[in-house]
Amino acid sequence: MQSLQEKLAAYEAEIRGFKPADATELEAFRIRFLGTKGIVKALFGDMKHVPAEQRKQAGQMLNSFKELAESCFETQAAQVQNEQTPNGAASDDSSLPGPLLPNGTRHPLRVVENRIVSIFERMGFSEATGPEIEDDWHNFNSLNMPADHPARDMQDTFYLSQNPDWMLRTHTSSVQARILEKGTLPVRVICPGRVYRNETISARAHCFFHQCEGLYVDEGVSFADLKQTLYYFVTEMFGAETKVRFRPSYFPFTEPSAEMDISCTVCGGKGCSLCKQTGWVEILGCGMVHPNMLRNFNLDPERYTGFAFGMGVERITQIKFRVNDLRLYSQNDLRFLKQFEAL
Repeated sequence: MQSLQEKLAAYEAEIRGFKPADATELEAFRIRFLGTKGIVKALFGDMKHVPAEQRKQAGQMLNSFKELAESCFETQAAQVQNEQTPNGAASDDSSLPGPLLPNGTRHPLRVVENRIVSIFERMGFSEATGPEIEDDWHNFNSLNMPADHPARDMQDTFYLSQNPDWMLRTHTSSVQARILEKGTLPVRVICPGRVYRNETISARAHCFFHQCEGLYVDEGVSFADLKQTLYYFVTEMFGAETKVRFRPSYFPFTEPSAEMDISCTVCGGKGCSLCKQTGWVEILGCGMVHPNMLRNFNLDPERYTGFAFGMGVERITQIKFRVNDLRLYSQNDLRFLKQFEAL
């Protein structure tokens, strides 16, 4: 105990007489007394050698010593700062150029969405948007999905305030319905936007995601027009060497309907985890607009025909940039986003 008191008395005298000439000496003081391997840390470490009956008194002495060292450092730090900035003037020279700000990045989903829209705009499509809160008519009924239609079971819908007439839209097809409702033909639109479905969040599913859907209605529109439009899109998005195939499918608002696959851009069609060893990757659904949907908007299906298609932006982004977890898109992790800084 006597030895500890003598050490503390000597250190306290040193601290009280400390007057740093500059910031370098001040930092040396901090490291010597308050650093991770400094005197205060070492003295507390020696407490294990103090007899049990004396530890309380020794602890009080060390706490007082630590407070003295910290107080001295803070006081001297303020003094050094005042000496460097006399009369409280700012130390920065306002005439000098400001610091360079880091470059921002576009979100990968936005990059891909803009690319999709740009490709279809070059083919004469106009971009169209609509509300994310929709009524039952535009989201379901007008799209050939009445209340008892089994296709409604395929979409887990977020209803608002227990009111089945209002919901978060489950697809951007509702935008197509609003465009047709205006009755101005021909219609040739691409509809990007966020949609919502009540699904469990995982690496392969999310409760919200993004779609781009297209619609073309006019006299004499055929399935050949649909195929040629999508061939051009695939060539522009994935390259001229990408192969395409169509498979029969079912959608309530198109007839006939198909799903379109492309040859896997990762393995070149040889088989990998992305294409599940098949060599093919599904990217969108499509088909000819169902006559019932045209009738819902007072359009004569004997005179007018059209095609529609829809793709998930996350799906296209996954293929383009090999992102294997949907949750990454909405976590705002700068480490992930900075990978797309050059886009």
